[in-house]
Amino acid sequence: MFLFITFLLYALGLVLTAVGSRLSGRCATWCCALCGFPMWVVSGTVASLSVALPQLVLAFLASGLSITSLAVGAALAGAVTDLGLVLALCLLRRSVTVDRGEFCRKCGILLAACLVLLLFVRDGALSHTGAGLLMALFVLFVMESIVYQYRLVYDEDLQPIGVGPKRLPRSASVPASQTMAFPAMSPGNAVKNLAGVLGGLALLLGGAWALLYSATALANLTGTIQALWAATLISFGFSLPLLAEVLHHPFGSVWKRFAVRCRIHPPAALPMQMLNSAILSLTFVLPLCSLTYRARLPVGAQFRAYDVPVCVLLGLVLLVPPLVRRRLYRWQGGVCLGLYLLYLAAVLLAPRAGA
Repeated sequence: MFLFITFLLYALGLVLTAVGSRLSGRCATWCCALCGFPMWVVSGTVASLSVALPQLVLAFLASGLSITSLAVGAALAGAVTDLGLVLALCLLRRSVTVDRGEFCRKCGILLAACLVLLLFVRDGALSHTGAGLLMALFVLFVMESIVYQYRLVYDEDLQPIGVGPKRLPRSASVPASQTMAFPAMSPGNAVKNLAGVLGGLALLLGGAWALLYSATALANLTGTIQALWAATLISFGFSLPLLAEVLHHPFGSVWKRFAVRCRIHPPAALPMQMLNSAILSLTFVLPLCSLTYRARLPVGAQFRAYDVPVCVLLGLVLLVPPLVRRRLYRWQGGVCLGLYLLYLAAVLLAPRAGA
């Protein structure tokens, strides 16, 4: 009965985080647009940050409660899942078009963040210097996103590339970060969107607490390490709504209507947003957890042995073909998916506990 209640709480947490993150992210983007901020600024800041809200809130809550394994796991395992599962399936199953320069620069930021982690967590904890460098990369990420959005709006020097045998023409559309249409300014819209932000954050906090409690209870009940559940149930659960969009299989008519209504980016932008989410998990979520923990953030042996190296490999697989050959390939998705499956096998069959 206790196990059944725990899984029921886990399912409730997934629903609340999925609804809360989309509602708060969409309404926050609307509020900024209604306040008169330029669209390219809103797209490069608030809309980009909204993709990593579930990992951010869960990791913030876990680090505040000193459950550091789940805090670090939400960030690192979430980045691996975004790249190795969701982005890989996008390359395998969908028509993908991205701007070559933006894609390569974002892959470079991802690899730089992985390098910082490799250098500054060797003793089992993220140093303050490492956290500061990750925050610097986060600032670089935001500046790069804003500049790209400006270039996208005014169609300045874009190099669209896609999955296919031929290179796309320069006139091809690059929907990598375009936002959806916004409502007209009115007091009613302003009040509704502000209420949506507050209500979405409340749902998100409730869902994060439910996931945190259920993962901790399952770890204690089964005698396993918490990092195992962060890499499986939590990270995979966060990706379920995204997988439904990639596979064109919505959970139901109610969820489909809600997901379409609260969508920030068009469906074709999903690959780039998954790359952005992985970068934010490393450069924003981890340093914020370090500040919340108020000490050097412990990074367990499992994360150092599996998560960070797999992130490096995924970043290289995604970066090299567009950098050298100026195109994307479907085999990149297959390789990324294979790396993710190997990562899951290692996590499940050979977990690494301790420092």
